[in-house]
Amino acid sequence: MGKPTGFLEFARELPKKRDVQERVHDYKEIEMPFAESDSQRQAARCMDCGTPFCHSGCPLGNIIPEFNDAVYEENWAYAYELLSSTNNFPEFTGRICPAPCEASCVLGINKPPVAIEFIEKSIVEAAFAKGYVQPKTPAQRTGKTVAVIGGGPAGMAAAAQLNKAGHTVTVFERADQIGGLLRYGIPDFKLEKTVIDRRLAVMEAEGITFKTGVNVGKDIKAADLLDSFDAVVLSGGSTVPRDLPIKGRELKGVHFAMEFLSQQNKRVAGRPVEVDHRGAAYENGELLATGKNVVVIGGGDTGSDCVGTSNRHGAASVTQIELMPVPPKERAESTPWPNWPMMLRTSTSHEEGCDRHWSINTKEFIGDENGNLKALKIVDLEWSNANGRMQMAEVPGSEREIPCELALLAAGFLFPQKEGLLADLGVELDERGNVKANNYQTSIPNVFAAGDMRRGQSLVVWAISEGREAARAVDTYLMGESMLEAKATSMLAVV
Repeated sequence: MGKPTGFLEFARELPKKRDVQERVHDYKEIEMPFAESDSQRQAARCMDCGTPFCHSGCPLGNIIPEFNDAVYEENWAYAYELLSSTNNFPEFTGRICPAPCEASCVLGINKPPVAIEFIEKSIVEAAFAKGYVQPKTPAQRTGKTVAVIGGGPAGMAAAAQLNKAGHTVTVFERADQIGGLLRYGIPDFKLEKTVIDRRLAVMEAEGITFKTGVNVGKDIKAADLLDSFDAVVLSGGSTVPRDLPIKGRELKGVHFAMEFLSQQNKRVAGRPVEVDHRGAAYENGELLATGKNVVVIGGGDTGSDCVGTSNRHGAASVTQIELMPVPPKERAESTPWPNWPMMLRTSTSHEEGCDRHWSINTKEFIGDENGNLKALKIVDLEWSNANGRMQMAEVPGSEREIPCELALLAAGFLFPQKEGLLADLGVELDERGNVKANNYQTSIPNVFAAGDMRRGQSLVVWAISEGREAARAVDTYLMGESMLEAKATSMLAVV
């Protein structure tokens, strides 16, 4: 390593964040600029650890110690070459990945881990600034055509890799813009959409065709799709949200989180909010948290995004409730290093203002005489371990009502939409309702599946990994072999 004693000399530092009172009034990214010299010091903390578990902690198998060393040596071109060899979109993962690599960092056993996610972002931003990110068109085309259905991170990664292999790639997206949840789920204060547009411009220059506003299965029938392309990659994502079918669910003011978030992203982009990202009228009209008591039901990242957005709307109050018990503040004994740790996490949105409560069950949505939500009936829970299984029981006398005019359901997603394309294709589904695939190949030989559609809802970093691996499987199917990079076998079970 360039600085063998760096981990002893330098403390972990991350970019400072804009003041809360400033940032809650806009939707710009919250991190402040960080000097290259600061990134260099953070990279110097990477140890010569012998067995770098971070490789396995990363779903993409990023070559982390080597690109850290290149940053320390100020060789930004080589750092980007290493990083981009395993990750098509480090500008996305460098902003929104929970960094499982850091959870398995050897230094993290007894010190704060290396700031790998931040270093990744530093590399790609330096690469764009220095002109290292340039379109790379394949030397020759194979004559094979591939349709990628779904323009989220899995589809984008699959398209990039398949184009690199020389195939002619068309990406179909039913929304009005490419990006999937990057575009219409993750708020701009975490990922400004110019970051997506910058990458799309490179991909288009490399020869990839993007067609938006096309609902494959409706606008294009499955039979026509199979007739027109040599192979198809299904990367539409897990889009059916988990509902809460209790009394009062029909009240005005009870909505899925993604409808709320996608509307705000359209506002920020200056696009019409009267229709959703697929061009259909919003069933529940325009959703705003302004002046309302907001309750977010679900304790994950999507719930956190609802908290930050509600704060920016000027909500009267923001409360987030979670069914499960509060996680420990430190790594739980059940998830020792180098596994992904079960522990309490506080997001930047929580820092901006939010009441958080765990072990809470929502029993009823309560409305007024006009059918508008006015309160939630909730109850405290007690959790116990019965023969290795967690069981819950209501705490007697804890049932109560809390004021609420906007309830946002952020309890995750179940599986991909079956109506339309999947039904028309007739692909097999697994026991969870996802598309069943063997080495990414579905029950139809020239149809492949990747991302959340295949593995269920997961992280953006997993979506990119899935897209890359599916592309390699498609390339092998079409050509008999593939020269695309293969991911190293992981030693760890990560998120």
